[in-house]
Amino acid sequence: MDLSGYGLSEEQYELAGLVRSFADDVVAPVSYEADRTKTLPMDVVAQMGEMGLFGLPFPEEVGGQGGDYVALGLAIEALARVDQSIAITLEAGVSLGAMPVFRFGTDVQRSELLPDLLAGRALAGFGLTEPEAGSDAGATRTTARLDGGEWVIDGAKQFITNSGTPITRFVTVTAVTGERADGRREVSTIIVPTGTPGFSVGPAYDKVGWHASDTHPLTFEGARVPEANLLGERGRGFAGFLHILDEGRVAIAALATGAAEGCLEAAVDYAQSRVVFGERLGTRQSIQFMLARMQQRVHVARLAWLHAARLRDAGRPFKVEAAIAKVTASDAAMDNARDATQIFGGNGFMNEYPVARHYRDSKILEVGEGTTEVQLLVIARALGVA
Repeated sequence: MDLSGYGLSEEQYELAGLVRSFADDVVAPVSYEADRTKTLPMDVVAQMGEMGLFGLPFPEEVGGQGGDYVALGLAIEALARVDQSIAITLEAGVSLGAMPVFRFGTDVQRSELLPDLLAGRALAGFGLTEPEAGSDAGATRTTARLDGGEWVIDGAKQFITNSGTPITRFVTVTAVTGERADGRREVSTIIVPTGTPGFSVGPAYDKVGWHASDTHPLTFEGARVPEANLLGERGRGFAGFLHILDEGRVAIAALATGAAEGCLEAAVDYAQSRVVFGERLGTRQSIQFMLARMQQRVHVARLAWLHAARLRDAGRPFKVEAAIAKVTASDAAMDNARDATQIFGGNGFMNEYPVARHYRDSKILEVGEGTTEVQLLVIARALGVA
């Protein structure tokens, strides 16, 4: 798809083209097998690291590429066209793995953890969601108490991305660390290295989609880490997470846009080559209108996430725009996946075709990093009606 009309800089335009070529030449050929075997292709992740994709939105002084969130979004969108599992590995590796350390870490934490994270030599997860704390993240039950200069952590997390790969270095977890003066619970974030006694990673989930994405439940039973592993200010863990989540929603919107675009590209190619009743499928006006709607959705979704990303990069408020982008793009991904599958007919129900994988994969885009209902609540509150 032509990106020339979206106000990209020359560097951003070239980056998008580079990653799109990488997605087509390297990622796409292994996507079906990775999905079938439910295996994250670590060689692809390593190549993404060598390309500098995990360091895109970070300044050069900490080992990043000196780019911005627009650059990250373009890379994620390009990957998601052909493989959402690979795209979410990058998105989570940056937004939920490295960004909290960059935003809230001490100089020591940054110097020890960021170089490998930004180079793609290591991954990290962010443990927020729990069995009884999903959209209601404030209902966190995992606890951490100080004992002899160490945090002792007990609890459970679920649906944690990048938490069990061969290169996962640590997970950052939210935990109740006390009670405020006003009686509210004090929630903090703590870094827990992989291999910490008492910290266990459960078997990978049997998911509907995103089969190649690494996702596990986590259990903490008296896991002890140094007091210095506190990430950010004590008691500010939840507030810090909300800021990180706003950025993540922009990135998820870019991912969803890529998924919608991948469905459009596949559907156009199929409509041009498939012959039905002696005519190419694409000559039928009903199919043309369906493809036109798909193109409309991609265009609007891209405008939405680019606008939110540019506000973020300019240091301006973007919470509402991020919510709008996520709703718009996730709707586009789901609608385009449904329409593409319909255009493909029976072939659209076969996993060897990318539209079938997009059909399974795209549903989580309406749930992960804030459900559609949560986004609508954010938007309604900004309107003053919630």
